[in-house]
Amino acid sequence: MTKKVAVVTLGCPKNQVDSEVMSGLLAQKYIFTENPEEADIIVVNTCTFIQSAKEESIETIFEMSRFKESGSCQTLIATGCLAQRYGSELMQDIPELDGVLGTGNIDEITKLAQTAELTRTTLIKTGAPDFLHNELMPRKRSTPDYLAYVKVAEGCDNYCTYCVIPYVRGHFRSRSEESVIQEVQDMAAQGVKEIIVIAQDTTRYGFDLKGELRLPQLIRALARIEGIEWIRLMYCYPERFTDELIETMRQEPKVCRYIDLPLQHADNKILKEMNRRGTIEEAETLIGKLRSAMPDITLRTTMITGFPGETEQEFQTMVDFVKRVQFDRLGVFSYSQEENTPAGQREDQVLPDVREQRREQIMQIQQGISATRQQRWVGRVATVILEQKLPDGRWMGRTEGDAPEIDGQVYIAGTQSLLQVGDMISVRILEADSYDLIGEVVS
Repeated sequence: MTKKVAVVTLGCPKNQVDSEVMSGLLAQKYIFTENPEEADIIVVNTCTFIQSAKEESIETIFEMSRFKESGSCQTLIATGCLAQRYGSELMQDIPELDGVLGTGNIDEITKLAQTAELTRTTLIKTGAPDFLHNELMPRKRSTPDYLAYVKVAEGCDNYCTYCVIPYVRGHFRSRSEESVIQEVQDMAAQGVKEIIVIAQDTTRYGFDLKGELRLPQLIRALARIEGIEWIRLMYCYPERFTDELIETMRQEPKVCRYIDLPLQHADNKILKEMNRRGTIEEAETLIGKLRSAMPDITLRTTMITGFPGETEQEFQTMVDFVKRVQFDRLGVFSYSQEENTPAGQREDQVLPDVREQRREQIMQIQQGISATRQQRWVGRVATVILEQKLPDGRWMGRTEGDAPEIDGQVYIAGTQSLLQVGDMISVRILEADSYDLIGEVVS
């Protein structure tokens, strides 16, 4: 009798793509179930980006281990970044675990699952992980039919002093343009309308292959694929955001007027100590260029409060920057002290309470900014992709200014019964708050 497998994914969309590739490989041997309680084999794809992510990953492993007693689970496997970083410790400290798989061994998930059924097994390559998926690998997508993440590169060469990603994901390596294009063509044939282009450092795409930044050329090729309606760019580092990329975005109607531009801080001394390239003045110049080329663009960024040595004055520089630039979306993390990182080993750690207090202060400021920025939608007609029909008959969807999971929603009244999930319709925006919009269907 064929066994059932469940895959539980934690962390970012890049991790989600890994889960989809592993799921595609496992689906050749096993039956899939969404309910871990029914599964004979449970795979937990973990995250280790910050302390809270590590804690969530470990809690989830323990939670899934209970199904060895209350469910049908016989084999429990941990994969992903936490497994790559702490594989031997996990196997030693959690006897319920039957297998651990590193980020460089994703293509061996079926082999591990079969081996771990018989004996506890660890599969982690020594040295830097080098796995890179391609268009020929089976992939079982977990996103809705109309949406897909496209990971164009793996790993990172930036070595920010607070971050462990280069150590658990390996050096930066781009997929070939042919591989990405073929994958997106296949997705379009399956009904995908929106693709979200991701990597650890998306704007670096192609540099390792051809010695030049190739994201503009890739985007233009993807825009020619019939059926693809929206191309969304995430994780675009400012120092490699070229004028050519801005012009490509401006010219290509399929490219969403949306950019995720992780800046992390606004004080040049802190940025240098973070090992971030470029200055905040250069980033602000880039933001001006983006808004000049595309006045309706939605800009998202992330900031870190309480980096080691951050003074009140340096934090105030961030506050002033946030007030001045007026981002549409802003995520803030309080600094997480990660072991074996240069920042984590510094003596001048900011007290956790201060880190969190500063995070809350920035978020409070941003809430008011977002409420003001959102008002520019009121009175406009926007294209909205429908995601869910609510019990009260309204629909919920997103504009091109909203990435799934992390940004806001549009709530739509006066909808028609013929509408379906994944439809792209015109909506007149009537109201806006800090996060969401309310509108009505335009006949």
